[in-house]
Amino acid sequence: MHFNNDIIIIGQQPWDTEIGSNCKNIALELSKTNRVLYVNSPLDRISLLRGRKDPKVQKRLNVIRKAEVGLVKLKDNLWNLYPDCIVESINWLNNYKLFDYINKSNNRKLASSIGKALHELNFKELILFNDNEMFKGFYLSDFIKPALSIYYSRDYMLGVDYWKKHGERIEPLLIEKSDLCFANSTYLADYCKQYNTESYYVGQGCDVEEFADIETLEKPKDLFFDKPVIGYVGSLNSIRLDMALIAYIAEQCSDFQIALVGPEDELFKASKLHAIPNISFLGQKKVEELPHYINGFDICINPQLINEVTIGNYPRKIDEYLAAGKPTVVSHTKTMEVFKDYVYLANSKEDYVKLIKRAFEENNTPLAVERRDFALTHTWENSVGEMRKEVSRVLNSRID
Repeated sequence: MHFNNDIIIIGQQPWDTEIGSNCKNIALELSKTNRVLYVNSPLDRISLLRGRKDPKVQKRLNVIRKAEVGLVKLKDNLWNLYPDCIVESINWLNNYKLFDYINKSNNRKLASSIGKALHELNFKELILFNDNEMFKGFYLSDFIKPALSIYYSRDYMLGVDYWKKHGERIEPLLIEKSDLCFANSTYLADYCKQYNTESYYVGQGCDVEEFADIETLEKPKDLFFDKPVIGYVGSLNSIRLDMALIAYIAEQCSDFQIALVGPEDELFKASKLHAIPNISFLGQKKVEELPHYINGFDICINPQLINEVTIGNYPRKIDEYLAAGKPTVVSHTKTMEVFKDYVYLANSKEDYVKLIKRAFEENNTPLAVERRDFALTHTWENSVGEMRKEVSRVLNSRID
């Protein structure tokens, strides 16, 4: 199903971010059949004061000073907007009435900047797609007046102190007043349904073809060990990963080598994990190298802590592991229940050890093929297709 509306996308991640972004992938998929304006978050006062020499800040200042053009065509049907305004940094405010007053002013500035781009592009019959931007996007529908407003929940933001302070009040209100809410995990869909019955799980898209092309992947030189390898790829973040669990696995699975691929935060750098002989920290690798590392693992793990930050998230690495056909042991969350037929769900540290050994023993080619086929169904085309169905339904019901 397709619709003829022009789409505005706002979110927390600008187009020039270096990391992967659901929002950018969604924009690319939507632009195949609709005109899309992807709006970078506007420059805020604190970012200006702290990072004036940052090239990205300089770019935004040049747009504000009209020294550079802020509306950039990325490809057919897709444009990126650098807003020509500075918004105030207000999250430190304790008075919620003052916060709301200034936040509305920030939204008005952003809406004005977006309005100029809409006029230049002759966008009409608008759909506003908000990727978890609960503050700067709270009043936008009031100013822009789209035909349809969508809130997209891809992380439980209230688990982070910054968003929790005002977000506990703001986000439920934004979900409630949105026409549709989409979520990339069943947990987040259930969360949104508390405030808006028009909330739907739409799955997650992943670009995993390169992980599935195992015949072309050479094993990295620093992954040669005299033991089978238990591997993890991703940011080594102490808020999200269970360091005590990793140590326990290393102790109980001494006949395996644990390879951790990714940048470490300060707590990981200072941890006792570095002193454990069968744990190897291989550091951050280039994105194009990651399929080679995953292909070199015998078992993949996601030793995730279960807390407010992680409870609703969808770890894209699981699809990458499965696309490579790898047996995968994960912490049991509601989101991971979608994968229950293709991963091993661990509820305790003892489970992890038992399931790692079981996964290694029973791994075979037919199971690898099943994992790979399942992961390859998690495309952006399918995820955005689920969104299209609901958008078309709501728009058509208004015509009827």
